[in-house]
Amino acid sequence: MSEIRTVFFISDRTGITAETLGHSLLTQFDVELDQVTLPFVDDVQRAQKAVEQINQVATETGFRPIVFSTVVKSDVRDHLRQCHATFFDFFDTFVAPLERELGVPSTHTIGQAHGRGDDRLYDVRIDAMNFALNNDDGGATRQYHKADVVIVGVSRTGKTPVSLYLALQYGIFAANYPLTEDDILETGLPKVLHPYRGKLYGLSIAPERLQSIRQERRPNSRYASIQQCQLEVMRGEGLFRQNRIPYLNSTTVSIEEIATTIIHESGLKRRVH
Repeated sequence: MSEIRTVFFISDRTGITAETLGHSLLTQFDVELDQVTLPFVDDVQRAQKAVEQINQVATETGFRPIVFSTVVKSDVRDHLRQCHATFFDFFDTFVAPLERELGVPSTHTIGQAHGRGDDRLYDVRIDAMNFALNNDDGGATRQYHKADVVIVGVSRTGKTPVSLYLALQYGIFAANYPLTEDDILETGLPKVLHPYRGKLYGLSIAPERLQSIRQERRPNSRYASIQQCQLEVMRGEGLFRQNRIPYLNSTTVSIEEIATTIIHESGLKRRVH
């Protein structure tokens, strides 16, 4: 069995950027990792504590930790580099070459990637989130004309998290509609969806995975039976094909990938970048 390596994501803000970039690289390697996020490391004192924690792990495990950093302040970054670890500084890796190419210095502003920044874009995100919440799970359909996309699928295929992700990350107005048993047993598209045919995008899933998810929600119910899951998936996909609705099998695809695929295939315009 291979050793477990420790990975630190260090940031002067939330650590989301460090985690995202670091995870993108680490997924290329089949190794077991113990991941630690250290947010708000924005002064030398906090950097010293981070260095001590990293060095302690190096001593206890006998392996140099891996560190991904998106810290902006140069004095804090210089202090972090003193740790006994393999250190990847995304700021130096990307910002310095961009400064040379663009011919202007970076603002070196902490938290710019995830801060409010432009209040207009912040408001777009909030409006999109409210829209997704108010138009979740088919509870209300009268605002579908305002939707950029209406995600359709049987229960527990991931419609809600994808809708919320599209809203939060890209400011996209996403509604979602659950295909009920009555819907899938009918011969055509549910009437309420007819006016929005061009906005529809379907999600499907492997019946076995659907059964596993539903079993946790309603154990040993007809809703969670493999026969019911197979029927709903088969009829749902048939409905998509019959009505030429693009769809994606979400079984092994992350929320991020689903959202990106929907944007690309539906030609949606991102309001937030």
